[in-house]
Amino acid sequence: MLTATLSGVATSRVFAQSSFAHVVEGSFAPLRNPSTPWQQVLEPERFEILFQEETEFAGSSPLNAEKRHGTYVCAACYLPLFRSEHKYDSGTGWPSFTQPIEGHIATRADRRGREPIIEYHCARCGGHQGHVFRDGPPPRGERWCNNGLAVLFVPAAQPLPELRG
Repeated sequence: MLTATLSGVATSRVFAQSSFAHVVEGSFAPLRNPSTPWQQVLEPERFEILFQEETEFAGSSPLNAEKRHGTYVCAACYLPLFRSEHKYDSGTGWPSFTQPIEGHIATRADRRGREPIIEYHCARCGGHQGHVFRDGPPPRGERWCNNGLAVLFVPAAQPLPELRG
Protein backbone atom coordinates (compact mmCIF):
# COMPACT_ATOMS: atom_id res chain seq x y z
CA MET A 1 0.00 0.00 0.00
CA LEU A 2 1.36 3.44 -0.91
CA THR A 3 1.16 6.01 1.88
CA ALA A 4 1.19 9.62 0.78
CA THR A 5 2.20 12.33 3.19
CA LEU A 6 1.33 15.97 3.18
CA SER A 7 2.99 18.58 5.36
CA GLY A 8 4.82 15.75 7.09
CA VAL A 9 1.60 14.04 8.25
CA ALA A 10 0.22 10.85 6.77
CA THR A 11 -3.15 11.45 5.12
CA SER A 12 -6.20 9.83 6.68
CA ARG A 13 -7.14 7.59 3.77
CA VAL A 14 -4.76 5.76 1.48
CA PHE A 15 -5.33 3.82 -1.73
CA ALA A 16 -3.64 0.62 -2.63
CA GLN A 17 -1.40 1.45 -5.58
CA SER A 18 -3.90 0.41 -8.25
CA SER A 19 -7.08 -0.61 -6.43
CA PHE A 20 -9.52 0.59 -3.85
CA ALA A 21 -9.21 -2.47 -1.62
CA HIS A 22 -8.47 -0.48 1.53
CA VAL A 23 -11.42 -0.59 3.94
CA VAL A 24 -12.44 2.87 5.11
CA GLU A 25 -13.52 3.24 8.70
CA GLY A 26 -16.55 5.37 9.50
CA SER A 27 -20.17 5.61 8.52
CA PHE A 28 -19.66 4.47 4.94
CA ALA A 29 -17.77 1.76 3.11
CA PRO A 30 -16.00 2.07 -0.23
CA LEU A 31 -18.13 1.09 -3.20
CA ARG A 32 -16.62 -1.83 -5.04
CA ASN A 33 -19.43 -2.35 -7.55
CA PRO A 34 -21.96 0.50 -7.68
CA SER A 35 -25.55 -0.60 -8.23
CA THR A 36 -25.71 1.56 -11.36
CA PRO A 37 -22.60 1.94 -13.53
CA TRP A 38 -21.34 5.53 -13.33
CA GLN A 39 -21.45 5.92 -17.12
CA GLN A 40 -25.22 5.53 -16.97
CA VAL A 41 -25.81 8.26 -14.36
CA LEU A 42 -23.11 10.84 -15.08
CA GLU A 43 -22.71 13.27 -17.96
CA PRO A 44 -19.78 12.21 -20.21
CA GLU A 45 -17.58 15.11 -19.04
CA ARG A 46 -18.09 14.24 -15.37
CA PHE A 47 -17.44 10.54 -16.02
CA GLU A 48 -14.18 11.35 -17.85
CA ILE A 49 -12.92 13.48 -14.94
CA LEU A 50 -14.08 11.19 -12.15
CA PHE A 51 -13.26 7.77 -13.58
CA GLN A 52 -10.79 8.38 -16.41
CA GLU A 53 -8.84 11.00 -14.43
CA GLU A 54 -9.17 13.78 -16.99
CA THR A 55 -8.88 17.45 -16.00
CA GLU A 56 -11.23 20.27 -16.93
CA PHE A 57 -9.90 23.52 -18.39
CA ALA A 58 -8.80 26.14 -15.87
CA GLY A 59 -11.44 28.80 -15.30
CA SER A 60 -14.25 26.70 -16.78
CA SER A 61 -16.12 25.87 -13.56
CA PRO A 62 -18.95 28.08 -12.28
CA LEU A 63 -17.96 26.82 -8.81
CA ASN A 64 -14.93 29.13 -8.93
CA ALA A 65 -17.31 32.03 -8.18
CA GLU A 66 -19.45 30.16 -5.61
CA LYS A 67 -19.41 32.11 -2.33
CA ARG A 68 -22.44 30.75 -0.45
CA HIS A 69 -22.25 28.60 2.66
CA GLY A 70 -22.71 24.92 2.00
CA THR A 71 -21.10 21.60 1.24
CA TYR A 72 -19.33 20.25 -1.83
CA VAL A 73 -20.25 16.61 -2.47
CA CYS A 74 -18.79 14.04 -4.88
CA ALA A 75 -20.68 14.34 -8.16
CA ALA A 76 -20.83 10.54 -8.47
CA CYS A 77 -21.78 9.12 -5.06
CA TYR A 78 -22.71 12.35 -3.18
CA LEU A 79 -20.28 11.82 -0.30
CA PRO A 80 -19.58 15.23 1.31
CA LEU A 81 -15.95 16.16 0.57
CA PHE A 82 -15.46 19.84 1.43
CA ARG A 83 -17.14 22.57 3.47
CA SER A 84 -17.50 26.08 2.08
CA GLU A 85 -15.57 27.64 4.97
CA HIS A 86 -12.46 25.89 3.64
CA LYS A 87 -12.86 27.18 0.06
CA TYR A 88 -10.69 30.04 -1.15
CA ASP A 89 -9.66 31.73 -4.39
CA SER A 90 -6.24 30.30 -5.21
CA GLY A 91 -6.02 32.14 -8.54
CA THR A 92 -5.42 28.84 -10.35
CA GLY A 93 -8.76 28.62 -12.15
CA TRP A 94 -10.02 25.60 -10.21
CA PRO A 95 -12.09 25.48 -7.03
CA SER A 96 -9.57 25.22 -4.19
CA PHE A 97 -9.88 24.28 -0.54
CA THR A 98 -7.56 24.41 2.46
CA GLN A 99 -8.66 20.99 3.71
CA PRO A 100 -11.16 18.20 3.01
CA ILE A 101 -13.71 16.69 5.35
CA GLU A 102 -11.77 14.31 7.59
CA GLY A 103 -11.81 10.72 6.34
CA HIS A 104 -13.69 11.42 3.10
CA ILE A 105 -10.66 11.69 0.82
CA ALA A 106 -8.11 9.07 -0.26
CA THR A 107 -4.72 9.98 -1.72
CA ARG A 108 -1.96 8.42 -3.78
CA ALA A 109 1.11 9.55 -5.67
CA ASP A 110 0.52 10.62 -9.27
CA ARG A 111 3.72 9.73 -11.11
CA ARG A 112 2.55 10.53 -14.66
CA GLY A 113 4.38 13.88 -14.82
CA ARG A 114 8.02 14.84 -14.44
CA GLU A 115 7.70 14.96 -10.67
CA PRO A 116 5.27 12.98 -8.54
CA ILE A 117 2.41 14.93 -6.99
CA ILE A 118 -0.41 13.84 -4.68
CA GLU A 119 -3.75 13.14 -6.32
CA TYR A 120 -6.91 12.64 -4.33
CA HIS A 121 -10.13 10.74 -4.80
CA CYS A 122 -13.49 10.31 -3.11
CA ALA A 123 -12.90 7.71 -0.40
CA ARG A 124 -16.28 6.09 -1.12
CA CYS A 125 -16.50 5.69 -4.91
CA GLY A 126 -12.89 6.36 -5.91
CA GLY A 127 -13.86 9.24 -8.21
CA HIS A 128 -10.83 11.40 -9.09
CA GLN A 129 -11.21 14.90 -7.65
CA GLY A 130 -7.90 16.67 -8.18
CA HIS A 131 -4.44 17.25 -6.74
CA VAL A 132 -3.14 18.64 -3.48
CA PHE A 133 -0.18 21.02 -3.33
CA ARG A 134 1.89 22.49 -0.51
CA ASP A 135 1.41 26.13 -1.58
CA GLY A 136 -1.85 26.89 0.22
CA PRO A 137 -2.58 29.43 2.94
CA PRO A 138 -1.75 28.99 6.63
CA PRO A 139 -2.16 27.22 8.92
CA ARG A 140 -1.95 23.94 6.94
CA GLY A 141 -0.25 25.29 3.80
CA GLU A 142 -2.32 22.96 1.60
CA ARG A 143 -4.18 23.70 -1.64
CA TRP A 144 -6.72 21.02 -2.51
CA CYS A 145 -7.23 21.89 -6.19
CA ASN A 146 -10.49 20.29 -7.37
CA ASN A 147 -12.12 19.75 -10.74
CA GLY A 148 -15.41 21.65 -10.60
CA LEU A 149 -17.24 18.91 -12.51
CA ALA A 150 -16.14 16.35 -9.91
CA VAL A 151 -18.26 17.97 -7.18
CA LEU A 152 -21.73 19.41 -6.72
CA PHE A 153 -22.44 22.35 -4.43
CA VAL A 154 -25.28 21.97 -1.91
CA PRO A 155 -26.27 25.29 -0.26
CA ALA A 156 -26.47 25.20 3.55
CA ALA A 157 -30.26 25.74 3.47
CA GLN A 158 -30.78 22.52 1.47
CA PRO A 159 -30.46 18.97 2.80
CA LEU A 160 -27.55 16.90 1.55
CA PRO A 161 -28.55 14.27 -1.02
CA GLU A 162 -28.66 10.63 0.04
CA LEU A 163 -25.55 8.70 -0.93
CA ARG A 164 -25.95 6.90 -4.23
CA GLY A 165 -24.27 3.94 -5.80
